[in-house]
Amino acid sequence: MSATSLATAMPDKRKRALRFVLLIGVMSLFADFTYEGARGIAGPFLAALGASGAVVGIASGFGEFVGYALRIVSGWLADRTRKFWPITIAGYVVQMCAVPALALAGSWPLAAGLLILERIGRATRNPPRDVMLSHAGKEMGGYGWAFGLHEALDQFGALLGPLAMAGILALRHDFSLAFAALAIPAGITLMLLVVARLLYPRPEELEPSREDEHVESKRLPRRFWVYLAGAALVGAGFADFPLIAYHFAKASILSANMTAVFYAVAMGVSGSGSLVFGRLFDRFGLWVLVPLTVITAAYAPLAFLGGKWVSLAGVALWGLGIGVHESIVAAAVATMVPASHRASAYGIFTAGYGTFWMLGSALLGWLYDVSLLATVVAAIVLELAAIPLIAVTARSNSAQRP
Repeated sequence: MSATSLATAMPDKRKRALRFVLLIGVMSLFADFTYEGARGIAGPFLAALGASGAVVGIASGFGEFVGYALRIVSGWLADRTRKFWPITIAGYVVQMCAVPALALAGSWPLAAGLLILERIGRATRNPPRDVMLSHAGKEMGGYGWAFGLHEALDQFGALLGPLAMAGILALRHDFSLAFAALAIPAGITLMLLVVARLLYPRPEELEPSREDEHVESKRLPRRFWVYLAGAALVGAGFADFPLIAYHFAKASILSANMTAVFYAVAMGVSGSGSLVFGRLFDRFGLWVLVPLTVITAAYAPLAFLGGKWVSLAGVALWGLGIGVHESIVAAAVATMVPASHRASAYGIFTAGYGTFWMLGSALLGWLYDVSLLATVVAAIVLELAAIPLIAVTARSNSAQRP
């Protein structure tokens, strides 16, 4: 290929990569509309069905654990078979069918089971989908920008879903109707999934292969494991939102529909924060997470000890921390691991993250039934304990950059 034709092809390839990220982002918007809409009212729904605080915390944590632990299998299978699309499609189908089925749940064990099934679907589709996004991100000029843009669209759906649920609950006070309505965005998600599969059958071709990837060690680098340890502590310190929503209901701080509105605010902050911090990651690396982690640790006292509007600030910080950490995880791992092992790396990383999220959610849920102050202190300590590990990884990643 001549220099002139190469110069012409590169912008076209970059535009194609951008269109792929936007298409997957819009699909994720409707997917998040569906399952985040459900999760925004899951706490009050479980409370209405008779679940205790410990049950909500353990069920939520176990759901996150299963939803993350299974990513080891999904990631390994994707790397082994290179069947990124079939695995992604299977996960989306399971997830998008589980959520509307909550309309039929008449007991908290059945509702909890469907919420866990939704997490299983998410676990199945995430590693191969993130690998496909990483291929486009490389061509777009920055992993942080690609994953930040995707996360922003993703979280916009997570903002709209809870707002829709709040509207339905305000007008009809009917959980079953609210969950049934989520069949609409679920169906749109699956249609867009088919379109993406037809237009981009081989997204890996968006990223030029590197010759050195064929000789790199199959072992994951040390900085990957150090970063995983730091992210695990962050996950353990973030209470799952159903526990926060449970607190709002039990302490009579918010109604169910206002809880959904607060969750929507968290998702809006999460999406905008991901877009900004994704760009900052491409420029400064993992160092951007150090001040972010310090600031977002304040979510716990604000959300659990504050009144209505102070709690809103806490929920906003919770959303900022969750969204930015999750988007930067995908970008950071892509800079540490070659494309040939990336799905497995995503699976292992998020499995470890999810295991500690489960342990943290169970701990915080148990502490909530014992002492609200102890819940807050535990969350803050876990968050701040992650900072040295993040700083070590940031220094190592900076040294490895060309």
